[in-house]
Amino acid sequence: MARQVEERVRASFAKQGLMATLGATLVDLAPGRVEIAFKPTSAISQQHGFVHAGALSAIADSAAGYAALSLMPPDQGVLTTEFKINFLEPAAGDRIRALGTVMKAGRTLTFAQAEVFAAADGHERLIAYFTATMMAVEGRAGIED
Repeated sequence: MARQVEERVRASFAKQGLMATLGATLVDLAPGRVEIAFKPTSAISQQHGFVHAGALSAIADSAAGYAALSLMPPDQGVLTTEFKINFLEPAAGDRIRALGTVMKAGRTLTFAQAEVFAAADGHERLIAYFTATMMAVEGRAGIED
């Protein structure tokens, strides 16, 4: 991956307050592929002690969005226009990670997915599947990486 693209994605990720609140880190990135992870805490749990669906959706959206951004020209940003997430199992474990991948990149719309995994006791399982459409944004006030 070009150094400029990696720096762009990492700098943008560092500005995300929600990712900081979740304790999420940008683990890995390549063109069209981004991995984000966090360690679950009680601060992001729901009433049964599982990681809240909002936290899972947030890292899935960010992983897919940054995967899309990694393929955009320098003068374009990305905004999510829609997403769907399927929760396959309750989110519990020592580590949660989302792997975002671009499935089809276009000039205006990019289709991306993210798989969300939970790791516990040395085993990892798929707990959510996310799909999204991302819109290329250019020349809009207030929208920059």
